[in-house]
Amino acid sequence: MTGFDAFGGEESNPSWEICTQLPREIAGMTVETCRVPCEFRRSIQVVAEAIERHRPALVVCIGQAGGRVHLGVERVAMNLDDARIPDNSGAQPVDEAIAPNGPPAYFATLPVKAMAAAMRAAGVPAEISNTCGTYVCNHLMYGVLHYLAESGHKARAGFIHVPFSEEQVLDKPGTPAMAIASMVKGIHAAIAAAREHRHDLKIAEGALA
Repeated sequence: MTGFDAFGGEESNPSWEICTQLPREIAGMTVETCRVPCEFRRSIQVVAEAIERHRPALVVCIGQAGGRVHLGVERVAMNLDDARIPDNSGAQPVDEAIAPNGPPAYFATLPVKAMAAAMRAAGVPAEISNTCGTYVCNHLMYGVLHYLAESGHKARAGFIHVPFSEEQVLDKPGTPAMAIASMVKGIHAAIAAAREHRHDLKIAEGALA
């Protein structure tokens, strides 16, 4: 499990708070957590080092997407950085490839539909997302999947975006938010589903636009 440092002027990041509140064992698997800097390049390096250290079966990365209403299980990551704001190191790549010789995109290797369905069954709003953005979250998702593909590791991997926490929107009237406890419940259900489902569900989760 990976979560990010705070960024964009926020004092906290719910993705890391979720990681700190997850149980140490889910569905018979030991849960290891990794705090990731919100930085291009270095984020991939930190998670790659954690993969080498722990040799996981699953890699589930989480990131904040302020303004979203649901937990969003990402289907695909693009080979593109196009940063609207600088990262925490001041880097702001525009229209740059993450891996110059890599494929245009990677699909998550986790059962994304099963995970979203499990979160909804647990009472937590969740959906499939078909865009991971072009900031550090997409950078990390693509980078982790590329690293696993190139290194030969058998781990399955993917990314989940989470909304602002309730504490983050106290000064943002009208902005969607979700309680950390609800997000923890949803992520817990998603991890258990990822363990249970080697192959994804054949259900419609597409978007009309």
